[in-house]
Amino acid sequence: MNQDPDTTKMDESETRMISLQEDVLNCVRCPRLATYIRNVAKTRTRRFINETYHGRPLPGFGDVHARLLIVGLAPAAHGGNRTGRMFTGDSSADWLARVMYKYKLASTPTSIDKSDGLTLHNAYVTAAARCAPPQNKPTATELRNCLPFLQRELDILYNVRLILCLGQIGYRATCQALNVKPAKFGHNTLHKYDGTKISILTSYHPSRQNTQTGRLTWEAWDSVFARALSIIDV
Repeated sequence: MNQDPDTTKMDESETRMISLQEDVLNCVRCPRLATYIRNVAKTRTRRFINETYHGRPLPGFGDVHARLLIVGLAPAAHGGNRTGRMFTGDSSADWLARVMYKYKLASTPTSIDKSDGLTLHNAYVTAAARCAPPQNKPTATELRNCLPFLQRELDILYNVRLILCLGQIGYRATCQALNVKPAKFGHNTLHKYDGTKISILTSYHPSRQNTQTGRLTWEAWDSVFARALSIIDV
């Protein structure tokens, strides 16, 4: 019996994504980052002193058939680097999970640890850098080393129509992966490029630095996702 072409494509996407995730988990391309995340996992922080940290690079996660791809900066040292899942276990994760739940992209309004039952629908979450960097600042070389992972994700995520970039680093990495020229970064700014079916929407990152200072309000954050949903649902 002939298999439905769409079913074959979905099965292939899932298999390729599993292979990519394994490659990310085993990556040791950046000695500075590899050392740093291992040390963080060993020393921990007081509030998580009794937990076992992941302490390895992090793959993206979500729906491989998604129309929306979300690209952040990097895992947090005591967030994703601790929990073993991107955007999980820190304040940025709280903001992201809450708004994604509101717009029916996430099954729960919180992202606490990788066994919390959270699943994503029509969305996939990843980052420009796969290891938590010191001071949250990956070097240009480290970002280049991670770029092939984002390129492979874009190749696998065949259904993506919109990429939501959280912060300038995520935006620039996405432009490199798509081989397009970045424009001026702005909050809730839509970018379209000739020759690609994918549009890019940029937003301030929901980091404490932005949310606690009022640079990013909940209303402004919510409006980004309202706009994103209006685009991918067309």
